[in-house]
Amino acid sequence: MLVNILLLLGGFVALIFGANALVDAASSLAARWGVPSIVIGLTIVAFGTSAPELVVNVFAATSGSTDMVLGNVLGSNIFNVLGILGISALIYPLTVKSNTTWIEIPLSLLAAICVFVVASDVVLDGATTNLISRSEGIVLLLFFLIFLVYNLVVAKSGGADEEMETKEYSVGKGILFIILGLAGLILGGRLIVTSAVSIAEVIGLSERVIGLTVVSIGTSLPELATSIIAVRKKNVDIAIGNVVGSNIFNIFLILGVSGTIVPLTINPDSFFDILVNIVAGLLLFIFVFTGRGRKVERWEGAVFVIAYIAYVTYLIM
Repeated sequence: MLVNILLLLGGFVALIFGANALVDAASSLAARWGVPSIVIGLTIVAFGTSAPELVVNVFAATSGSTDMVLGNVLGSNIFNVLGILGISALIYPLTVKSNTTWIEIPLSLLAAICVFVVASDVVLDGATTNLISRSEGIVLLLFFLIFLVYNLVVAKSGGADEEMETKEYSVGKGILFIILGLAGLILGGRLIVTSAVSIAEVIGLSERVIGLTVVSIGTSLPELATSIIAVRKKNVDIAIGNVVGSNIFNIFLILGVSGTIVPLTINPDSFFDILVNIVAGLLLFIFVFTGRGRKVERWEGAVFVIAYIAYVTYLIM
């Protein structure tokens, strides 16, 4: 048990190191070769922050741990809204921009509803099992492509390309760090999946619950760190945009890739988590319009945190 816990922690360290090294090196090389900052931010950096969830899900899907695949995506999204936004709003109220209010938050809610639709084969199609098929995975990826194009158009219409800080690596050092970053992602992803499955077997919890709690929180640590640092600096746009964007990435990209690799059989218990994910997105949308101005107040952040603690307690009990 102790060995598996240490392997799990080591996997998270390797995963986060790998993602950071890959982003820094790829961003440096892209800037050196004249790629605009907008493109670097919307592709390399955005993909890098989602790399932990993506790598873990690829390993989980290929090893047949489909409960962990959906659990990691739903758990990350629920933790992003109820946990990360809740903690961020407790530190400082979160003011929401117009685009985020009317497009990105509704789109993240639509993504949550999409999971319910693609998973409900028994109810909608009269099938014997609920399954996210390869064709449905491809449809989710097409939605992701639309979101990526939207981001690029919004960024371009915002005026001049803002310079983004990137580390200055030589070509050789950049390539070396890309290789090390990929190695860290692969090693970390593998360690997390194998050790999490072993821990689940030892303590008697299902892969679904381990995926919804330990794995999803661990893979969401980059978003948690980014949001807390941003809020402490009063950069609330970054905090809320980071979370909402991550939720859209998780469903359209990560679940889409996972379902395309291996069709995912849906555990009936997962529909509770799917509904919690929808409710979390709906609460965020409602909270933006309560009180004065478009913002998430401290008391609403407290509601988010209490709701998350209650949800995790229910899962474990």
